[in-house]
Amino acid sequence: MEKQRLVVIGAGMASGRVLEHLFEADPDAYDVTLFNAEARGNYNRIMLSPVLSGEKTYAEIVTHDDDWYAQNNVTCRFGEKVVRIDRELKVVEGENGHVPYDKLLIATGSAPFIIPVPGKDLPGVISYRDLDDTNAMINACAKGGSAVVIGGGLLGLEAAAGLAMRGMSVTVLHLMGHLMDRQLDPAAGYLLRKDLERRGITVKTQASTKAIIGEDKVEGVVLESGETLPTDLVVMAVGIRPETRLASDAQIEVKRGIDVDAQMQTSDPDIFAVGECLEFNGMLFGLVAPLYDQAKVVASGLLGDPGVFVPKELSTKLKVTGCDLFSAGDFDEGEGREDIVFRDPARGVYRRLVIEDDTLIGAVMYGDTADSNWFFGLIRDKTDIADMRDTLIFGPAFRGGAAPDPLSAVAALPRDAEICGCNGICKGQIEDAIAAGATDLGMIKATTKASASCGTCTGLVEQVLAVALGDDFVVPAAASICGCTDMTHEDVRRMIKSQKLTSMPAVWQECGWKTSCGCHVCRPALNFYLLADWPLEYQDDPQSRFINERKHANIQKDGTFSVVPRMWGGITTPDELRAIADAADKFMVPTVKVTGGQRIDLLGVKGEDLPAIWDDLNKAGMVSGHAYSKGLRTVKTCVGTDHCRFGTQDSTGLGIKLEKTLWGSWTPHKLKLAVSGCPRNCAEATCKDIGVICVDSGYQISIGGAAGMDVRETELLLQVASEVEAIAVIKAVTQLYRENAKYLDRIYKWMAKVGLDWISDQIGDLDNRTALVERFELSQTIYRKDPWAEHVAKAETYQPVADLTLEAAQ
Repeated sequence: MEKQRLVVIGAGMASGRVLEHLFEADPDAYDVTLFNAEARGNYNRIMLSPVLSGEKTYAEIVTHDDDWYAQNNVTCRFGEKVVRIDRELKVVEGENGHVPYDKLLIATGSAPFIIPVPGKDLPGVISYRDLDDTNAMINACAKGGSAVVIGGGLLGLEAAAGLAMRGMSVTVLHLMGHLMDRQLDPAAGYLLRKDLERRGITVKTQASTKAIIGEDKVEGVVLESGETLPTDLVVMAVGIRPETRLASDAQIEVKRGIDVDAQMQTSDPDIFAVGECLEFNGMLFGLVAPLYDQAKVVASGLLGDPGVFVPKELSTKLKVTGCDLFSAGDFDEGEGREDIVFRDPARGVYRRLVIEDDTLIGAVMYGDTADSNWFFGLIRDKTDIADMRDTLIFGPAFRGGAAPDPLSAVAALPRDAEICGCNGICKGQIEDAIAAGATDLGMIKATTKASASCGTCTGLVEQVLAVALGDDFVVPAAASICGCTDMTHEDVRRMIKSQKLTSMPAVWQECGWKTSCGCHVCRPALNFYLLADWPLEYQDDPQSRFINERKHANIQKDGTFSVVPRMWGGITTPDELRAIADAADKFMVPTVKVTGGQRIDLLGVKGEDLPAIWDDLNKAGMVSGHAYSKGLRTVKTCVGTDHCRFGTQDSTGLGIKLEKTLWGSWTPHKLKLAVSGCPRNCAEATCKDIGVICVDSGYQISIGGAAGMDVRETELLLQVASEVEAIAVIKAVTQLYRENAKYLDRIYKWMAKVGLDWISDQIGDLDNRTALVERFELSQTIYRKDPWAEHVAKAETYQPVADLTLEAAQ
């Protein structure tokens, strides 16, 4: 039988799911041609925000790659727009030629709504819908500056968070009285705003845009209030509209979206529609779960087995810039409705339940959404909640006032309870996969796609596994340090402290090491724990360090080394620069590079030349920059009040003092600091392990930033009034990190485990802070020294073991 011809317009997530179902059911039913205006295939648009923030790459969010299309014999017309649909000839006309069809699927998605204000077409005004928009924002971030995001819904806030994480100063404008007003009530909206502002994002509600101004590019946004916001970038995220132009031009029935019936057929029985472009019974769809339900119906219809699309009660469970949100049902006020509200200001938790006639009809949750699926089930099933009314707000674990098995709530969920909203996967599908042999999260992801998109439901999926498998399910446990022991880093560290273990042999003996003297994995960790906890009693073991720390220089791919002398606070002198230039000439250094940490890197130094180049730099008054160490790397500064007209404090002076205080200290991982002289943050303090922002009233000290494989913005620890207090706080938090963090955890990872509140409590206690500072200074009496100077006298250890260029004797 000759294959039918299927043409698909749009290679998004909805049409991609149609093709998956189609090929799984009957891979030989159709010859498929796929048009896409973007020059790429299907990718997970839900994950564009992590791409913007730098947490993921485009390659990591691709759903269907070139191999997938080739294996399924899909003819791809990517980067080619469809010009028109000729229904009489049953032909789709693309920019590069026409393609005949027997069946046509329109999956054109939605188009961003651009508010009609003067200046909307200026360069620098963009929307946020696809990868091209995301890349445009990333490119704008590379230039720095400020951004205005118009729209305080989910997309707008994700754009704002990503831009802020990449270093831009971001302001969000929202027309309504609180953020995400369609999903959250004012109380939850307030908490969200508070969290965003704590992350450095400015929020203006009830803000109406009057015009966008600029000459050759965007330069500012004018509000109806008369206020002008200078900006380098404007992101419009005020809403979307179904993309219906092709359908409308082809005389297919269109209302707000392309009108379809329950089989997803348009007014032309040979043309289907799926996704955000359609309208069904007056409803439009933007969440991915109903789109995937539509995809199943389209695929079955194309194979001659028409299904029926039934819209389900929807909930919204989201994570916006690290904030957990949930809303479902109707939470507007009304006659005959009761509210139950729970607030925990210390944890930033808010819950509101709306009850009518002993039925839960709406719920809003912020900060703790662990019970959201249970509440959603009550709303969807219209459960009578009279008997649990008094304890309802506390969730399923407290029904009737008792606390049963923590897994009981998951066990009680019906098979049709939705577990993964992104992929529309219910509990029954996961149970079926388990019955078919899936025993862990990875297998569930591979077979059902549950937890494979945003990951919010991972914990719930693991609970379903635990309920179904019982004792056979192994909850992922904390990993041991290495194969030498079953103990975790935390276990070993507790033993070192409590048993006063001051040597490696003592640790190996008392902790029951399986090997005689450890391995290359555990020895560096133990070496750090011992020197951090017992600086006077324990002597650093160089052989338990990585090669870079043993050589006091970073080894390069060709076996040479890089040498980075320390420049206190990024300040140098003509004499120091001359010494660096002379050393580069003398030792024929091939590359001299300025680093991102305001230092100069001499790359390509031979190993045997290290002591000599160190000696020359020492004579010029320079010491090791520890660019190779798990310790203080740099303290980056701006010019502060010395030269900048915006500077509020002496940021350069503080940076120099901090670096001279902290240098030489060993930490669980590398430690980077920065001090910015004003909130403009020219030293990029908000992406460092510890950052200081100088303000008129003092010093804002934040921790937990990162700008490498992971990108994180710092969170405010506390604000102090004086420079002396700032230095004491930073020494204390450094020591707290040294004493408690797992080896090779940056501060942000440690902070995620212990909580910012705990760190704040420890530092906020003045007696405890003083004790931490004293212990730090005690350690520094041993380690605040220049390793280069110590090793200059041992030049022979840097000579090659043998000259391998010599020929062997005959």
